[in-house]
Amino acid sequence: MTYTTINHCGINHSEWLKGLEFYDAEIDIMQNRLLEIVKKNNGKEMMAEVEHFQNQFIVQRDNIDQLQHDIRLHDKEVATEAQAHAGKMKSSGLDEHSKLQEQVESFEKVFNELRQEFKGFLSKWM
Repeated sequence: MTYTTINHCGINHSEWLKGLEFYDAEIDIMQNRLLEIVKKNNGKEMMAEVEHFQNQFIVQRDNIDQLQHDIRLHDKEVATEAQAHAGKMKSSGLDEHSKLQEQVESFEKVFNELRQEFKGFLSKWM
């Protein structure tokens, strides 16, 4: 069995978790903006878009929660491996780390697309 150092794993985990906290806070901001618009206008067309964004915010919060859980779980696994193997982990653990990195990057891409879509909505209804 081969082992590798874990130096970058902990740094990545911290960066990912901070980024996810930022996105979660950004959802709060977008929800507040959505509420402002609903107070000013409640037309049928606009309300359908409002419902779309409300649903997307719920989905993205769920995605954030799941990613945070998975990252924390992986962080614990890495720490356990490091203790058991003098600061190293099984090379197979890097596969899980890479998978998490892809999931975070995919989430960020989807979130940024949602953000752009929401900006378009704001410019249309403000």
